[in-house]
Amino acid sequence: MANNLRKLGILVALAAVLLLGVVLVAVAYTAVGVTRDVEMGGSPLYTPGLAAVPESVAEDAVELALELFGDYQAKSQDFTNQLLAMYVEARDRDFVVIFNSGGWGWKFLDNSPGWCTIFDGIESELASMGYTSLMLDYQRTESNLRGMIDEFVELLAVYPSKAENLAYRVEFLTSHIPDLKVIITGESNGTVIADTAMNILRDNPQVYSVQTGSPFWHRNAMLDRTLLLNGNGVMPDSFSQGDVPTILWASLKDLVGQYPPEEEAPGKILTVLRAPGHDYRWQYPAVYSEIKGFLTQNFSFKQ
Repeated sequence: MANNLRKLGILVALAAVLLLGVVLVAVAYTAVGVTRDVEMGGSPLYTPGLAAVPESVAEDAVELALELFGDYQAKSQDFTNQLLAMYVEARDRDFVVIFNSGGWGWKFLDNSPGWCTIFDGIESELASMGYTSLMLDYQRTESNLRGMIDEFVELLAVYPSKAENLAYRVEFLTSHIPDLKVIITGESNGTVIADTAMNILRDNPQVYSVQTGSPFWHRNAMLDRTLLLNGNGVMPDSFSQGDVPTILWASLKDLVGQYPPEEEAPGKILTVLRAPGHDYRWQYPAVYSEIKGFLTQNFSFKQ
């Protein structure tokens, strides 16, 4: 008995050490993130020359970067350049729409077929109202093991640093472009960072959010100026409803080749688990009608 307890104690201690190591790796890792222009094929925004940016705007960008990254000089410079590039691209637009992907946070909009259609729909609706838009991807995670560990710890803690990073970008834009409106969008796990960033920006009336397929364990803290869809009107979202048996059964059938291909039965989480109903597209009446109504209600027609 004593020997078994000793073995159990060793296993618990090893697990604790491993968990501590994961947390320390994540804490020591400071992700900058990357903002990409959807309309330019997902290319990072071009860093402008300082002559194209007012001195006060450039100084503010440097200060914000130092607040986030301190002595990490290369990361501070990278973040500063991204802020200035966003500013130059957005200053003549009415809207900036930012996409936060699901999964580990490293895939782009092109890898989210449903949200590609929603992004096009949002841009089209805003254009029909007389608005111009800048459509951006926000890649919050580097595609490697360290990035995966960082994303996992951030998700468990409800994205404390990554949501702040995103919120700083949005606050910078809206403070220097007074008439600009920003729509933070997100799918699946991306709804968590979108919600947390919205909570940070809760006193900023220029910021709105559209989110689909929130994880079942997350309860949105910021619903003001937010549209949250946890159903596509076609079938229940097993992931948002926490229907674990359905997810496991569909994933098992997919593993043995007894489940329809994703084109016929869309809905996945973390690229490997099948989640029936976890799929949102502009062509679904319940999706486009809700989003169109949200845009019309909040922005009406350009005066």
